[in-house]
Amino acid sequence: MAEKQAGTDEKKVEGQEAKTAANKVTVKDVGPCKKKVTIAIPEETIRESADEQYETLRKDIVVPGFRRGRAPRRLLEKRYGKETSDQIKLKLVAEASESALKDKKIDVLREPDIDYKDLELPESGDMTFDFEVEVRPDFELPELKGIAIKKTIPEIGEKEIDAELEQLKTWSGSWSPREAGAAIEANDQIIANALLKIEGVEEEENLDNINIFARANSSVGPVPVENLEEVLVGAKVGDSRETNVEVPKTYFKEEYRGKKVEVKIEVKDIKWLKPAELNKALFDKFGVEDEKELREKIADSLETRSEQQSQTDMSEQIYKYMLDNTKFDLPTDVVAEQAMNLLQRQYTNLLRQGLQPEQLSAQVEQLRAASDEQAEQQLKVYFIMDKVADKLKVEVSEEEINGRIAQLAIGQGQRPEKMREAMSRDGSLSQFSLQVREEKCISKILESAKISEVKASKKPVKSEKKAVKTKETKKAVKKTAKKTVKKAEPKEKKTVKKAKKTAKKKTEK
Repeated sequence: MAEKQAGTDEKKVEGQEAKTAANKVTVKDVGPCKKKVTIAIPEETIRESADEQYETLRKDIVVPGFRRGRAPRRLLEKRYGKETSDQIKLKLVAEASESALKDKKIDVLREPDIDYKDLELPESGDMTFDFEVEVRPDFELPELKGIAIKKTIPEIGEKEIDAELEQLKTWSGSWSPREAGAAIEANDQIIANALLKIEGVEEEENLDNINIFARANSSVGPVPVENLEEVLVGAKVGDSRETNVEVPKTYFKEEYRGKKVEVKIEVKDIKWLKPAELNKALFDKFGVEDEKELREKIADSLETRSEQQSQTDMSEQIYKYMLDNTKFDLPTDVVAEQAMNLLQRQYTNLLRQGLQPEQLSAQVEQLRAASDEQAEQQLKVYFIMDKVADKLKVEVSEEEINGRIAQLAIGQGQRPEKMREAMSRDGSLSQFSLQVREEKCISKILESAKISEVKASKKPVKSEKKAVKTKETKKAVKKTAKKTVKKAEPKEKKTVKKAKKTAKKKTEK
């Protein structure tokens, strides 16, 4: 016993007791960006940890018949053995997992999922446990300087102004019932009853008097339906239409994700969007006196939008260059989680583009269904741009974020502090910050790019609505995955600190 005590004392360094043996750690690849970590904690380490825990317990607990700190260990083991073993186990596993991830330089995407309940502290021998973690992809960035970029110089004429004016009239229009006996046409609004039969769910879902839009990518209630326009066009009031869909595996609503759904639609009413007339009400809406002034305002807007579109096109070329020249795999679970965040990020982007509420709801409706390809592109761009930001040493200050929010708030007629507060509550502020950082990265890359100017082809400048769609496609590639994917070290620390805190609390009790 004295020999053992002497050996223990020799291992003390600056008042802290060193572990007698190192943990045995093995790391194995088990899938794309997924590793299995197996850790064996030596019996000697377990014994030392148990000695420490019981010594702490002896000092803290008062046992009847014994002075504080004098209760025999056997009695403590009998009375507090189960609870103390759990504390020892939590502490050992937390320390071992943290050390393994740090020593092996494993850059995890999310917290390790360790099943503490099924893990038993052995009476003798090593304690072995394992867990799987999803890790950041390992890849090299392509050359960032001298990228060949084409800048389109747009031409704006009467034809473009006419097209924009027609679009404004449509946006300012109103939904009007179609004549009796008329059939559904593309982009019509349908009032309908719907019946959803979901795979694996016994009870059918009835939806009464819901709005459905006859568009290529729309939805029936909560279920996305591709080519819904083809299903509905030609139907009349009283008709029924049926279709079968398979919900994407990355759909943001988990209860429908990856399931087959039988959809039955009963048409109750049909409405079409009747364009507004060029009259005083329309002129007042846009703050002009007459059609001439409205056309001048449209021309100015097209100029500004064309320049923005030109910048967007160049950014798209950068993203395409990055994606084409950077290859790596992604874990499927992270892709699925990323899809759940699509709507929130898309909504934020549409707000930044200055859409009005009625336009916004229509865009979100079209963007609800997320494909595997979209989610993968978003994550790939996130990882690529995150690495670009590190390489170019791009950071975003609070002043920059506040300035961008102020611009957005002014465009939406809101107070900047209120908008920031709302963004903090709904979780979009961190993603907004990352998006600003990405934009700074693109700007920095464009500084050294080889830009050649080309004239725009003879076609109308994209209307606000179409420009939004194109820009949103780019944003679908450009979005970050802040909520789903975070830096490895903070995640690791969060996990082990939580376990340590739990063990500490139990000890204090």
